[in-house]
Amino acid sequence: MPIEMLKDSDRRLDPLFAISIGVAAALTRINREEKEKGRSTQGTMDVFKRRLNLAWQGNAEQGKGL
Repeated sequence: MPIEMLKDSDRRLDPLFAISIGVAAALTRINREEKEKGRSTQGTMDVFKRRLNLAWQGNAEQGKGL
């Protein structure tokens, strides 16, 4: 019975694992491309935070108009 429980938990965790691997791969690629452009990792993070804030502010403004 415990083996079946482990298999069920693995099935539930597989999508989460796949998403985390995908996000890590994307962040690695973005960081590598930004370094090729001459930016540091900190500079890349600053750009990411700025874009994330713009995205959230844009969504908030769109929600106000509804």
